[in-house]
Amino acid sequence: MNQKELKELIEFLIEKDIAEFELERGDVKVKIKRAGAQTVVQAHKDVPYASVPVVAVPPIAMQPASVVPAATPTPAEAASQPAAADDLYIVKSPIVGTFYEAPSPGAPPFVKVGDAVEVGQVLCIVEAMKLLNEIEADVAGEIVKKMATNGQPIEYGQELFALRQK
Repeated sequence: MNQKELKELIEFLIEKDIAEFELERGDVKVKIKRAGAQTVVQAHKDVPYASVPVVAVPPIAMQPASVVPAATPTPAEAASQPAAADDLYIVKSPIVGTFYEAPSPGAPPFVKVGDAVEVGQVLCIVEAMKLLNEIEADVAGEIVKKMATNGQPIEYGQELFALRQK
């Protein structure tokens, strides 16, 4: 494994927010652990290389979205838009899994567009490795947009809901 491949691997792991990774290929062994804002890489090939600290950006969890509109919308477009993007709070998936909008097949969804939600209210379920993880609202507000479909595989950090905060 050359330095370029190692750098690309580190960037990929940072992008996907993977905290620990180990790779063994023949007589080359690479172990990467991220702790806080630093990443430490240890590569071994019979004789250990020096550890290389790499500064990593800490993960950014759910935060309000800020979108700058490209142009001023016409009155008809403004009426069709649910709200200005500045006041929307985006709920993102904390894990990789399968998105479910209801507690069981045939049951009504936890929330739908237009519903008012409170802090701690269950918005959906993300199934990962046969575990059902309830995703709760971090802020009180109104559901403006649902961005995932029932039964859809989702990634870490994928946007699930947009809420207009109270």
